[in-house]
Amino acid sequence: MFLGIDLGSSSIKLSLYEGDRKGVIASMSYPKEEMRISAPQEGWAEQDPELWWQYLNEAFHLLVKESQIDTRSIQSIGISYQMHGLVLVDEQLEVLRPSIIWCDSRAVSIGDHIQQELGESFCRHHLLNSPGNFTASKLAWVRSNEPDVFAKIHKILLPGDYIAMKLSGVCTTTDTGLSEGIFWDYEHERVSSELLEAMQIDEQLLPNRVPAIGSDLKVHKDIAYDWGLNEGVGISYRCGDQPNNAFSLNVLEPGEIAATAGTSGVIYAVTDQKMSDQKSRINTFVHVNNTSEDPRNGVLICVNGTGIMYSWLKRLLSVGTTLVGYEQMNALVEEIEPGSNGIHCMPFGNGAERVFENKLIGSHFLNLNFNQHTTAHILRSALEGIVYALNVGFELFKDLGGTPTTIRAGKANLFLSSEFRRIFVNVTGTRLELYDTDGAAGAARGAALGAGFYSNADEAFASLERIEVLEPDLEATRVYAKLYNQWLQALEQHTLIN
Repeated sequence: MFLGIDLGSSSIKLSLYEGDRKGVIASMSYPKEEMRISAPQEGWAEQDPELWWQYLNEAFHLLVKESQIDTRSIQSIGISYQMHGLVLVDEQLEVLRPSIIWCDSRAVSIGDHIQQELGESFCRHHLLNSPGNFTASKLAWVRSNEPDVFAKIHKILLPGDYIAMKLSGVCTTTDTGLSEGIFWDYEHERVSSELLEAMQIDEQLLPNRVPAIGSDLKVHKDIAYDWGLNEGVGISYRCGDQPNNAFSLNVLEPGEIAATAGTSGVIYAVTDQKMSDQKSRINTFVHVNNTSEDPRNGVLICVNGTGIMYSWLKRLLSVGTTLVGYEQMNALVEEIEPGSNGIHCMPFGNGAERVFENKLIGSHFLNLNFNQHTTAHILRSALEGIVYALNVGFELFKDLGGTPTTIRAGKANLFLSSEFRRIFVNVTGTRLELYDTDGAAGAARGAALGAGFYSNADEAFASLERIEVLEPDLEATRVYAKLYNQWLQALEQHTLIN
């Protein structure tokens, strides 16, 4: 049996996975209320790593209690986590400040300045990205604005590195993790000394590297005792949530594409090329199965405000004891025709958006008419706006030479909505394959592969179940092409985009 941990920004999900074709035998999402994102200032987004660890412990013990499994049968652990976050620990491995998470926008100007100093050509060819608003820039922000905290840093960690540290007692990271922080030099396949020098960061602050798949890291004996595990249980898989979502869908080879729509929305395409966008509106990271001999990179298109917008609407609609659920919301959406009777939703209320060159646009509902529009119109416009925003990045990917025909997604989050799936297929014009998997299940499957239970990826994914296929409808794609262009015009007229 293998344990998958998926540390999101809304919740922590766990899966227990039997590798002998039984698949996931138990799962858990915790806490029941979405984890809070703190915003001490406009554009900031922070969470407490110690709370992540508390919730993980509570979730694991609750999962064991409900499933009645023998914890000694767990052979290895896989970890998926929210990307681009910054966790700082001192020599006692204690957290120094709240984590600056993925949707925090405070370091945009620092990343822009470092790109000017290094030169756009260097960043494009060596980093494949602008330093932008990623982990390295957030660390540089701490150095400039919180020198007392910076002076105490022993190691910097990504969120998944922190969970691995709490489990093992050792600070480590991976190549894919370093790439998501924009520390990685793709030309030399090492940490970029030029970037660190420009940011005045000592390489000693970075943890030692372990493989993303197949690490020999072990759970510390004290944690093993508390969790009821055998000593020597490994942590054999680790990567960020988007490469892990791709992995969970068996998206490992060039030309294969995955999508997800959790707190943020992402389209993620695998390539064997060193692909970069001139304005860093879409981003390239080391994929989980990358090797020097057989390179694999992931091209990521991200919109920050997808599921978080839908959950915001859910909270807004739930008043007092009258609670609204996602199933009820999705049913209301299906009552409304495409176009939402003229409402345009701009779902950009969760930090700086990469596809618009890290601009803080804010969220907008345009053309609301109090005599014509209902809750259902607003909900449908939100789903349409989310897909339109993703399609902006998807078109950038096509401009770089991508020729997508099929996208894979797990039946989770917004993809649970049949109407969202139809909008997605007909706006992007691609075939959608839906699979029975999620991030925690993918991390557990990755643990089985990393521990050697499976000899290769083909064997690991032999039991992956495809549950639905949706093809674009010719008439619907024509309708949505017009609606998408109208949405783009509204975006240009009423926001900072030009």
